[in-house]
Amino acid sequence: MNSPTLILILLAIAVVSAIVSRAYFLRRIYRKLNYMLDALEDKETNFHFSEEKFWYRRFNRTLNRIHVLYDRERQEIAEQEKYYGWMLEQVHTGIVVVELSEKRKGQVVYSNSSALNLLGLATLSHVRQLRSVSAELEDAFWKVSTNSEQRSLFYNEQGKIAVSISASEALLQGERVKIIALNDITGEMVHNEELSWNRLIRVLTHEIMNTVTPIASLSHTLSQEVGDTDRSDRIDWKELKLGLDTIASSSDGLIKFVNTYRSLTHVSAPVKKPFFVRELIDKVEHLTRESVHQAGAVFLYEEKSDDILLYADENQLSQVFVNLVKNALQAGATKIKITAEIDFAETIKIAVSNNGRPISAESQEEIFVPFYTTKQEGTGIGLSLSRQIMRLHNGTLTLARSDQRMTTFLLHFK
Repeated sequence: MNSPTLILILLAIAVVSAIVSRAYFLRRIYRKLNYMLDALEDKETNFHFSEEKFWYRRFNRTLNRIHVLYDRERQEIAEQEKYYGWMLEQVHTGIVVVELSEKRKGQVVYSNSSALNLLGLATLSHVRQLRSVSAELEDAFWKVSTNSEQRSLFYNEQGKIAVSISASEALLQGERVKIIALNDITGEMVHNEELSWNRLIRVLTHEIMNTVTPIASLSHTLSQEVGDTDRSDRIDWKELKLGLDTIASSSDGLIKFVNTYRSLTHVSAPVKKPFFVRELIDKVEHLTRESVHQAGAVFLYEEKSDDILLYADENQLSQVFVNLVKNALQAGATKIKITAEIDFAETIKIAVSNNGRPISAESQEEIFVPFYTTKQEGTGIGLSLSRQIMRLHNGTLTLARSDQRMTTFLLHFK
C-alpha cells in the first residue's frame, strides 16, 4: 500500500471517528437536555451535572448555571406569591377566585380568610357550598360579572350580614377565572336604614300632629261647652256643627293619610314582559299630553341607542314617568326631555330632564322620603313610590342634578 492511499485511509478513519464522536457527544447533550427539561417540568430541581470531565465541563457548567438561574427565579416567584398572599390575607375585602372552564366550573381556586369569616365557612371549595349559607348568595355568585354588582343578605354566627358582590374576569395559567370581591356593608345599610326611619318618623309625626292637634283642641272645647250646665241652654248649635264638621274632615284626612301609607307599603310585584322603551315613552306622552299642552310646555324624546328593549312591568314604569312629568309641570317647566341609551356597562340609562324651578339643597336630601312634600296639595309619596317600583325592577332612581339650568332624574336598569 503506497503512502497516498494510506493517508486517505487514515483521513477517512479520522473523519468517521470525528463524526461518530460528534454524534455520541450530541446524543449525550440531547439526553442531558431532555433530562433537565423533564425534571424542571416535574418541578424536580434536586439535580447537578458533574463539571470534572474535560469534554463536558463547559456544557455541564452551562446547564448548572441555567439550573441555578431557574431555581433562583422560582424562589423569587414563590416569595412574591407568599407576599401577595399575605397582603390578600390582611385586607378586609373578601376575595374568592372561581373557575369558569366547563370541566371545573364553580370550583374555588382561592379564598382569603376575610371571605371565609364573612361567609361563616371553614373552607370553600365550590360555589355550591354557599347554598348552605343562602340560596340567594349562591345565585349572586353565579350572576355577578364584570362592571356589575350584586347585593345579598344572609345570616351567620354574627347575625344578619349584608354584602356587596363585584367581580372581574382574568386568565390564570391559561384558564378563565372570575375574581369575586365581597364587602361587608351591614354597617352602612344599618346607618342608612336608621336615617330613613328617622326621616320617616319625623314626617309621620309632623303629618299626624298637624291633624290630631286641632281634633283634640276642638273636642276639648266642645266637651266643655256641652258639659257646662250653666250654658247648656245657650249652646250655639251652628258653632257645634261647624266644630264637629271640622273634626270629621280632619279625621277623613287622617284616614286618607293612613290609606296612602298602606298603598305605599303594598306595591304589587311587577308583571314583566319585553317591550321597546320608545313604546313606553309614547304611552307616557299620550297620558300627559293634555297637562303638557295646558302648561304650554313641550315634550321631547331622544333615543341615543337603537331599539332599546326593556323587560319590565310597563304599567308600573309608565306610572313612574308620568309622576316625573307632572312634577316637572308643577315646577313650572316649559321643556321636558327624556333621553335613553345603553351605556358601556350594557345597562339601560334613561334621563328625565326639565327646566322648571330647581329643587332646593335642603329638599334634595328629603324628596325620596315618604310623605315629604313642598306642595300644599301634595301627598309626598310620588317619588318614594317611584323609587320603590325601580327597586322592584332591580334598578335605581336618583336625582342627578338640580340647578337654575336643569333638573335631571336618572333611571338605571341593570
